[in-house]
Amino acid sequence: MDKKIIEHKDKDMEHIRINKFFSESGITSRREADKLVDMKRVTINGILAEAGSKVSPKDEVRLDGKLINKKDEQIYILLNKPRGIVCTTEKKIKDNIIDYVGYPKRIFPIGRLDKDSEGLIILTNDGDIVNKILRAGNNHEKEYIVTLDKPINNEFLSSMASGVHILDKITKPCIIKKINNNTFNIILTEGLNRQIRRMCQVFDFKVVSLKRIRIMEIKIDNLLLGKWRYLNLEELNSINRLINASIKTEEASR
Repeated sequence: MDKKIIEHKDKDMEHIRINKFFSESGITSRREADKLVDMKRVTINGILAEAGSKVSPKDEVRLDGKLINKKDEQIYILLNKPRGIVCTTEKKIKDNIIDYVGYPKRIFPIGRLDKDSEGLIILTNDGDIVNKILRAGNNHEKEYIVTLDKPINNEFLSSMASGVHILDKITKPCIIKKINNNTFNIILTEGLNRQIRRMCQVFDFKVVSLKRIRIMEIKIDNLLLGKWRYLNLEELNSINRLINASIKTEEASR
């Protein structure tokens, strides 16, 4: 093969898409990076970035005029979110999760937990792991305890478990178990917008309280409401193991 062609290929391999650059720099996920580009908040060597723009290690990338540095030490935080806190990085929004945690470095939540709900949510500066979790699809278990406004019966539990028509689709089968007259435990493998609340509403029930107690293999245990802690090595290893397994399964099915 011609030497010039080899050199050209090697040079091209150094370039990555702007959204991947943001992800690997620990700034935000690829999806959020695309939004920043669309909002014309990103420049490459002084020129506004476009969707699909590529950058090399020598390029100067700025967000709102601020130079993007190399990736900081990766941070993984587990928060027991109280009600009233909004899972957004938009600091102009009152009671946003970033101001609530008050971490000194830039972090962002993985997924969402609606304002009226409480429980576990992970925050990180590792955009790459966010992208992998999202790309792996809705196959990871999330467990909740839900209290309704009136007593539940076996018919309700059976209907919820088999799938409910919301948002123009049928929800995936789930595991559900009665705890007491008004409360049940539910394990989902998908994350539709306000899914549990919408499912219950179909049967004329209103959610009084909703608490997420587990994400994949990470449990709430003794983490107090409103408090956070770092994920331990065992928890990080379990996340990576499940993510890698999901990605391989997805690729094999193509």
